[in-house]
Amino acid sequence: MLAKVNACAVIGLDGVVVDVEVDLTPGIKPPIIIVGLPDVSVQESRERVQSAIRNTGLEYPRKRVRVNLAPATVRKEGSAYDLPIALGILIANRQLPPQCLQDALVMGELSLDGSVRHIRGVLPMAAVARAQGYKRVYVPAEDAPEAAIFPDLEVIPVSSLADLFQHLVGQVIIDPQPALAVEQVSALVQTDFREIKGQEHVKRALEVAAAGAHNLLMIGPPGAGKTLMARALPSILPSMTLEEALDVTRIYSVADALPEGIPLLKSRPFRAPHHTISHAGLVGGGNWPHPGEISLAHRGVLFLDEFPEFGSRTLEVLRQPLEDKIITISRAQGTLTFPANFQLVAAMNPCPCGYYGDPTRVCTCAPGIVTKYQRRISGPLMDRIDIHVEVPRVDYEKLSDARLGEPSAVIRTRVESARQIQRERFANTSLTSNADMHPAQVRQYCSLDESCRGLMRTAMNQLQLSARAYHRILKLARTIADLAGSPHISTIHLAEALQYRPRVSDV
Repeated sequence: MLAKVNACAVIGLDGVVVDVEVDLTPGIKPPIIIVGLPDVSVQESRERVQSAIRNTGLEYPRKRVRVNLAPATVRKEGSAYDLPIALGILIANRQLPPQCLQDALVMGELSLDGSVRHIRGVLPMAAVARAQGYKRVYVPAEDAPEAAIFPDLEVIPVSSLADLFQHLVGQVIIDPQPALAVEQVSALVQTDFREIKGQEHVKRALEVAAAGAHNLLMIGPPGAGKTLMARALPSILPSMTLEEALDVTRIYSVADALPEGIPLLKSRPFRAPHHTISHAGLVGGGNWPHPGEISLAHRGVLFLDEFPEFGSRTLEVLRQPLEDKIITISRAQGTLTFPANFQLVAAMNPCPCGYYGDPTRVCTCAPGIVTKYQRRISGPLMDRIDIHVEVPRVDYEKLSDARLGEPSAVIRTRVESARQIQRERFANTSLTSNADMHPAQVRQYCSLDESCRGLMRTAMNQLQLSARAYHRILKLARTIADLAGSPHISTIHLAEALQYRPRVSDV
């Protein structure tokens, strides 16, 4: 008897329905043959499935089992095929009715005792089931809240093969997982701006960066608060829409990086990889590519501390996703594209010892060492960073002051107002913020009056700005004007934008 169970593969960030076809033929060696472009982890299903069926108290057929995973052109990896293969064997062996899984999608890893384990990528699997008209999905009980994000899809949480068998034969029915109440999902606790002492000009730069989704670089001595302020940035970013939250959660589901007990991410991501991270760890990769840190920072913040300590090859690969908001990874098996619409925030010391230019501590670095250190970041990459701000040490009076600063909620209100102006401005385009503007939009929305043109002409000559830097200053000035509620860019907005350009080193 031939049996068919619907399973799912994850290619990149998208689910693809896979037909698990099981056929029993005379003979007992080899006991299971799996074809259809499976990887090693799928081939290992043979041992898990046999033991799970026997240890559940069910009959394993004394026949040769052939399993075909169709379409054969799609590469299959992971352990999510264990449960559908086991159910296909039970249907082919006439222990389950043939039509019991006709309009359902099944996924799950089996333990040797028949219990069903967690798998990655449940959200895109549930999404493709819903899109293709399946009425229900059978998923590991641990992953059921993640699949229950879609209220019109029946989600059956499965704890063991024995429980599912009894459910399918009608002995003990498993109650469906209740639909996830999105409004009841709590956001992660974030650092509040009111806890940051001093550094008013840096907090202003972070507010401007948040209002227009601009990239930012902080330069200052150790212990000045660069990391603390970077970690506080997500607390003033606009709240994610449900569509954005699903977009981010899908990436974390495929990467198996969802925090325990949080089926939907409502807080914007904050990723802070160490400077020893590999190229593949940052951009994504592997034999079959998986998302890297820049994709895990999608819709959020990618914080690179000790910026010059990252490998030059690792940093230069950021140039394309900073412009295109995607990262494309090519392998022999195929090419995959992952989203990478992140906001880059970087921090660095001014020199290897960290105290070049400090008014109280003497720098021990030779001038040539300082110059070499600062030039580890290439000009093209520095050009893609809109805001450069110096972070001085905080004096005792400000640190010991008991008064709290302006809370993040108040700053976020101003940021939301500026973003609303931008949403209305770009209503009929694919753009979402000022930082995304192309030269055509810059020309349309960032026009300057005569006094502003004179200021800009002087700045171009003195700072030797590139064409990219010129456009970034205009986009930054447009964001500052939006924060002020001004329909036009004035000299005060342009002057503040120019202050965020890097200063020419005199080393």
